[in-house]
Amino acid sequence: MPVFSSASLRSSVVSRLRAAGCVFAEDEARILLSAAASPADLAAMVRSRADGRPLEHVVGWAEFAGLRIAVDPGVFVPRRRSEFLVSAATALTAPGTVVLDLCCGSGALGAAVAAATAHPVELYAADIDPGAVRCARRNLAGAAAGVFEGDLFAAVPSELAGRVDVLIANVPYVPTGDLGLLPPEARLHEARPALDGGADGLDVLRRVVAEAPRWLAPGGSLLFETSERQAPTALAVTRTAGLAAAESREEDLDATVVTATLR
Repeated sequence: MPVFSSASLRSSVVSRLRAAGCVFAEDEARILLSAAASPADLAAMVRSRADGRPLEHVVGWAEFAGLRIAVDPGVFVPRRRSEFLVSAATALTAPGTVVLDLCCGSGALGAAVAAATAHPVELYAADIDPGAVRCARRNLAGAAAGVFEGDLFAAVPSELAGRVDVLIANVPYVPTGDLGLLPPEARLHEARPALDGGADGLDVLRRVVAEAPRWLAPGGSLLFETSERQAPTALAVTRTAGLAAAESREEDLDATVVTATLR
């Protein structure tokens, strides 16, 4: 795949992206120039990005935790802040740990955990969005024991009940009333179920927490991302379900993770 190295071409792409409001125009130009297979391909990609499509949907992949994750149009784009959730989950793994990536989207978190561990884990993933499941099956090929399509735990084989050591659930947590405040890339081009968390942003989390004790192994942990503002309520929700919960925060990534453990 050719890389276009002309300084004038690079400058032209940067200028077009800046005019379209792309904050990281130089970085995006580098990615587009390296991804395009021909001048005509580059022109189409730049036009698509300038029209507001997410860069990751334009090139077909996202950079996440040092990996290149396939992301098809309409599929939720993994955010860099979620690398903190990956780190927290990875720290709880041991050889043979059973990991379930629920609401897996493209499978980015499961793929990153599998890549970060120095030992093999038994990885499963599930999502309700058929497009996301197709991406996850590509991204987790050879790493996951199974990628399933369906609504939360309804998609998961019953044989996993009581066996999950690390349950990653990157549930949607944007309050419905705040969806209009999201950047157009997310609001217009990502599937709404991957973003909409209900009235207070915690509706899907409540469903996951209610069922999690049945699926967790003794001492197993549910880990999820939330906003700093929502964290107190999220902690209360998990504790009501009988889980011992703690919050951790990474300021550089603006990331808040709750770890809830089955006692």
